[in-house]
Amino acid sequence: MLKKGTLLKMSELVKYTRDGNVAIVTIENPPVNALSPGVPEGILEGIEKAGADREVGAIVVIGGGRTFIAGADIKEFGKITAGTRPRLTLYPALLKIEDSKKPVVMAIHGTAFGGGLEVAMAGHYRVAVASAQVGQPEVKLGIIPGAGGTQRLPRLAGVAKAVEMCAFGEPVDAKTALACGILDKIIDGDLLQGAVKFAREVTGKLAYKTRERGEKLHDAGRNETVFAVAREHARRTKRGQTAPLAAIEAVEVATRGSFLDGCDREQSLFQECLFSTQSKALIHAFFGERMVAKIPDIPKDTKTYDIKKAAVIGAGTMGGGIAMNYANAGIPVIIKETTQEALDKGFAIIKKNYQNSVNKGKLSPETMQLRLDKVTLGLTYGGFEQADIIVEAVFEGMALKKQIFSEIDKIAKPECILASNTSTLDIDEIASATKRPQMVIGHHFFSPANVMKLLEIVRGKATSKEVIATSMGLAKKLNKVGVLAGNCRGFIGNRMIHCYGREAQFLVEEGATVEQVDTALYDFGLAMGPLAMGDLAGLDVGWRIRKEFKHLEKPGVRVPLVADQLCEMGRYGQKTGAGWYKYDQNRTPSGDPVVTALIEKLARGAGIERRTISNDEIVDRTIYALVNEGARILEEGIALRAVDIDIVYLNGYGFPVWRGGPMFYADTVGLTNVLKKIQEFEKRHGELWAPAPLLKKLAEQGKTFASFDAT
Repeated sequence: MLKKGTLLKMSELVKYTRDGNVAIVTIENPPVNALSPGVPEGILEGIEKAGADREVGAIVVIGGGRTFIAGADIKEFGKITAGTRPRLTLYPALLKIEDSKKPVVMAIHGTAFGGGLEVAMAGHYRVAVASAQVGQPEVKLGIIPGAGGTQRLPRLAGVAKAVEMCAFGEPVDAKTALACGILDKIIDGDLLQGAVKFAREVTGKLAYKTRERGEKLHDAGRNETVFAVAREHARRTKRGQTAPLAAIEAVEVATRGSFLDGCDREQSLFQECLFSTQSKALIHAFFGERMVAKIPDIPKDTKTYDIKKAAVIGAGTMGGGIAMNYANAGIPVIIKETTQEALDKGFAIIKKNYQNSVNKGKLSPETMQLRLDKVTLGLTYGGFEQADIIVEAVFEGMALKKQIFSEIDKIAKPECILASNTSTLDIDEIASATKRPQMVIGHHFFSPANVMKLLEIVRGKATSKEVIATSMGLAKKLNKVGVLAGNCRGFIGNRMIHCYGREAQFLVEEGATVEQVDTALYDFGLAMGPLAMGDLAGLDVGWRIRKEFKHLEKPGVRVPLVADQLCEMGRYGQKTGAGWYKYDQNRTPSGDPVVTALIEKLARGAGIERRTISNDEIVDRTIYALVNEGARILEEGIALRAVDIDIVYLNGYGFPVWRGGPMFYADTVGLTNVLKKIQEFEKRHGELWAPAPLLKKLAEQGKTFASFDAT
């Protein structure tokens, strides 16, 4: 007889021990126990070993380290689609686990996501600690569960909950999982001890196979409504994505046939999704968010500054939103303004934003008050001498920014980071107003700053590695995706968006309607079209920037005519009730004949021949303008990698994640095809469409932006 705790080594990834009559199969594949090759085999081997041991009455499967099983090894998907590794499905192994004659208790802590939950559902029982989460987030990678998840989950949790989890990918906590039937018990105290105790209680009892349960499946009238509502919700909130609809179909099949038939259909849908461009794009984005955190010339052990107190200059839309980020992260923040009226107005908006979150159930009143208590208001620089970071968030004017940086340079402590929220201006020139250019950096937040995930971190020529490393770490603490950019006009995002917006305006001058341009790009997948986006951001912002850089315009090169005229008319967009569109009191847009007449008048005056323009041309001209400028940015080293550009556009500009970003999208179209179209535009529209040298080089070599990243 084996004594308690005796170790039987099966592999380096899965360990087998005994606690009396309970076998314990422990997954040891740090950091998250991903289902890498060898893990499923090891789990099954352990269960079969226990099944053959007469002294074992029940089996516990548990994760070592910080979690149960966080899911599949996502890198394996790329190998499968590239043809370098055959697909090894979990499905047969899970059938064998489920067929165990001895009860299998899955003990969950941390997360059981994706394949992890599929493994757990193949057990006869599931127990978990209260902090555990379970979920089927595969749709976030453009795929669906592929090992019976869409078939077992509705049998445990019911059809509605299964549809919600499989089609929208959000996890549920242990309490919810218990209530809907995914879990059998929540364990207080030590999970392993509790799971072993539970296993002894079920030893000798009839263990029901999840796949044989059917009591929650067959309510045809109710199910029909569930599926219809889910499809409508998916089309609205996951616009353009195929995986959510495939997941709904797979769950629906579970209600209409046998388990085996359902798994066959699930396998077919999984395969279609896995080899789709959408899945490749979403996996590209998944790894991209991790890649952008790696700065080649900044070692992991670079010293960082501890940010315990922050200060923000400006309580406007951006300043208030930036301050909220610090308060949300538990960092006390001072907001300075020039007048009490501006200060009060800014703080009122902060409170309103928090209250909206409370009203939606996303924040408790207590948490709201804790965050508000982190905010201090002032009309002077009092308290700034204690700040670890000072963020300037005033309007885009170089003279004003340099004045402010000169002032804070005199009062900030030596190790204080001085950050500008500028969206276009020269960080080096701003830094020249200080005696510490090494401490100056750009922190370009995106509006609304308390919501948008992107933080564009702009490196000046003197910015120290310590300041950059601190900024990248701070981005994570503020729940942002930090992307490092070089210093040039507009950096990565706004330098490219200038070209995108330019083409949108040229298109309306040439004959497209405002609504057509926006609709074509919305249908392409963007969160909103470029002209509607301008109205949301405020047309006066771009107007002010254009005036700042007017002296850099090249004589004789075509410039857009309409936006500046709209600003001259006081039409700044939503905030003034009129811009490219008219807006009612609820900011609902409608077309405006005044704008149509203005466009026609300006085009006529400039001798522009108006014509019928297709939606395809609208998409090609605007998106390829992004790509062409992105290639220049990449070649100049303003962006470290093409994926950095993609992450900027996915997180800051509403580019559809299922298209992977502008550079990834260009790769999917084929750089040869992109170059050919750009060369056509150059012949028709002139030097603004000169192909970027890097794009031309990669296309001629038959390469991609992804291959450039890999070098």
